[in-house]
Amino acid sequence: MRITLAQTSPKLNRSNLEDSIKIINSVKDESDLIVFSELSLSGYMLQDKLSEDAWNLEELDRLRELSKDIDIVVGAAFASEGHFSNSALYFSKGQFISRHDKVHLPNYGMFEEARYFKAGDIFESFIVDNKKVSMVVCEDLWHKNVHHDLMAQNPDMIIALVASPARGFTDDGLEIQTQWYAIIETLAAECSAKLLFVNRVGFEDGLGFWGGSCIVDEIGKRVAQLENYKTKIETFEI
Repeated sequence: MRITLAQTSPKLNRSNLEDSIKIINSVKDESDLIVFSELSLSGYMLQDKLSEDAWNLEELDRLRELSKDIDIVVGAAFASEGHFSNSALYFSKGQFISRHDKVHLPNYGMFEEARYFKAGDIFESFIVDNKKVSMVVCEDLWHKNVHHDLMAQNPDMIIALVASPARGFTDDGLEIQTQWYAIIETLAAECSAKLLFVNRVGFEDGLGFWGGSCIVDEIGKRVAQLENYKTKIETFEI
């Protein structure tokens, strides 16, 4: 299976959809699945722009059409049933397959997600190409009960969409990156599942995002990894 990690720097406007479509078109003939980061269609610090910039499903029909050639996972501020969610969306074979709404919304320090988004309340898996897939969004993975939920799902692949700001600079590297890798390597081994981790890069309102997107195998070993801080679109065979 050929997997493309799209480590991008989303803007705080709707141009991200066009940018994503260009990227998808550039890799659709050489890849089976492309994964973008958390809120890749929206930018992270939306705040009061949320009501203007959130997406509904009909506005993403071009992604659905493109998924006839390549499976697509994007992160979006999603408008549905009178509220907004921080969502991961999966498109495949010309269909919208699944949506995961972020369950654990951080609301401390630099984070204000619970002020703007409605939390999801469920973790579930879906079948695509005879593989069971689970999706999670960022903070979800910092909660041990979520690991237990995923272990019960027994997925073949876990897709983690992330927007993690850089913090904890040390002589040995980035502390938050070390913590993230420990979490996803443990989870992949717990579930005996491949795990795709896609973190964004770029700056927004004083926040700098570090990237480091990677693929972890079923025994918790990183088998592919992108550079920190750089926009990178790279395809790997797994």
